[in-house]
Amino acid sequence: MTDPIRQQQLGELELVELCTKILSASRNELYVNMRYFDIALSSFGFEADWSRAGIATDGFLICYGPEYLLNLYRQGRTLVNRTFLHMMLHCLFGHTDNRKGRLPSLWNLACDIAVESIIDHLYQKCVHLPLSMPRREIYLRLQRQNLAVMNAEGIDKALQDMDFNPKQLERLALEFYRDSHDLWEREMPKSQMIRRQNQWKDHRERLQTEMETLGAKDPSEDGHTLLEQVQAENRERYDYRSFLKKFAVLREEIQVDPDSFDPVFYTYGLSLYGNMPLVEPLETREVFRIQDFAIVIDTSMSCSGDLIRRFLEETYSVLSQEESYFHQVNIHILQCDEKIRSDTVIRCREDMKSYLEQFTVIGHGGTDFRPAFEYVSGLCKTGELKHLKGLIYFTDGKGIYPVQKPAYDTVFVFIEENYSDISVPGWAMKIILSPEELIQGGNHHEH
Repeated sequence: MTDPIRQQQLGELELVELCTKILSASRNELYVNMRYFDIALSSFGFEADWSRAGIATDGFLICYGPEYLLNLYRQGRTLVNRTFLHMMLHCLFGHTDNRKGRLPSLWNLACDIAVESIIDHLYQKCVHLPLSMPRREIYLRLQRQNLAVMNAEGIDKALQDMDFNPKQLERLALEFYRDSHDLWEREMPKSQMIRRQNQWKDHRERLQTEMETLGAKDPSEDGHTLLEQVQAENRERYDYRSFLKKFAVLREEIQVDPDSFDPVFYTYGLSLYGNMPLVEPLETREVFRIQDFAIVIDTSMSCSGDLIRRFLEETYSVLSQEESYFHQVNIHILQCDEKIRSDTVIRCREDMKSYLEQFTVIGHGGTDFRPAFEYVSGLCKTGELKHLKGLIYFTDGKGIYPVQKPAYDTVFVFIEENYSDISVPGWAMKIILSPEELIQGGNHHEH
C-alpha cells in the first residue's frame, strides 16, 4: 500500500532538487557571461521555503518558494537569471544594511530601480529584456534630477522630490519588483551582520579591481554603469569628525606632563638629598589641537543654504570641543564662486555662533577654485595663517581646479547625490557626504 505522506515527501524532494538545478544553472550562465561576478555569485546557499510565495535573500541564502521558482523558470531562463543577478546586486551594494531611517516603501523601490538600471545597461543576452515605457520614463526623470550616480541613496532622495501619488508608486514598485526584501529586516546576531557586511565589502572591492583591469572604465563598454556604482559604494565609510581631527597641529604647550616622569624616583631623590628630586617633571607636553583652518564654501553650487549651514554646524561642533583646539583659534571662512565674496575670521566660539546665526549665501556666479587657493596662500605668506594645516572646500566639484598642489592639505567635500569628482586633482582628498548623514552627524565616505 502506497504511503501518501511518503509520496508527498518524495515529490517535494524531487521538486527541491529541480529548483537547485535551476538556480545552479542560472549562476553558471551568469558566470560564463560576466566572469567578474564569479566569487559574488558563488556566495549563496539555496533554501526551499514552502510557505514563501516568492524569492528573497538575506545575503547568505537565497530562500525561494519552489512553486514560484518553477513557474518563473517556465516563463523563461532570462527571468531566473535577472532575479538571481538582481538579488546579488542588492547584497553587493549593501542595500540589506543601509536603509537607516528611510521610509521602507521608498527605499525598497529605490534599491530595485538602482539594480534594475544596472542590469538594463549590461546588454547581456542572458539577462536582456526590452525596456518598457515606464522604465524609460523613470530613467529619464532620474537623469533630469542630475544624479551623478544612479545609486539607491540618490534615487530615494529623487523619488521624494517627485510628485508621485501612492498609486503611481505602487505601479512603479510592480514594474521593478523581482524579490521580497523581508529578510533584510530579519534580526540576526551582530557578529553575523558584521560578517555579511565585510563579506560583500570584500566582493565589491575585488569586483572594482577586476572591472578596472578588464577596461570597463570605457563608457562605451558594458558594465560602465555598474562600475560607477561600485566605485561610489567602495569609498570608505568614515566619520567626518575623525577626519577633521586629522588636521590637528602637533605643538608644544607649557604645562606639566604627568606621564613623563616616575614619581617613585622623584620622591626618592627628595628623601635622599633633601630638596633635590632625581627627575624633574617636564614643563611642556605635546598635544594635538586644532589651530589654523581655512573653510571655503562654493556659493555657485546647487546645494541649499540649509545644507551649507549644517556642514558648518557639524564642522563647528568638532572645533568647539574644548580639547580639540588651542585657546586662540584662527579660522577663516570664505565664500567664493569665481571670486572671493567674503572672508570671516573666527577667533572663538562666540564668533562662530554669531556667524551661523547671521549666515547668508553670497554669490551664485560661476565656479573657479583657484581664487580661494591664491587668497589662502596669500594669508600664509603675510603670516595671517602661520600654522595652517588644511583647507576644506565644500562644493559640487564642477569648476576649474589649481594645477599645482598647495603647501597645505586640501579636502573637497561633496554632497552625495549632486557632485562631480572627475576632475579633482590627485593631490587633493575627497569626502562624499549624504544629506541624511550630514543632518544626523553620522558616517561619511572618504576617498
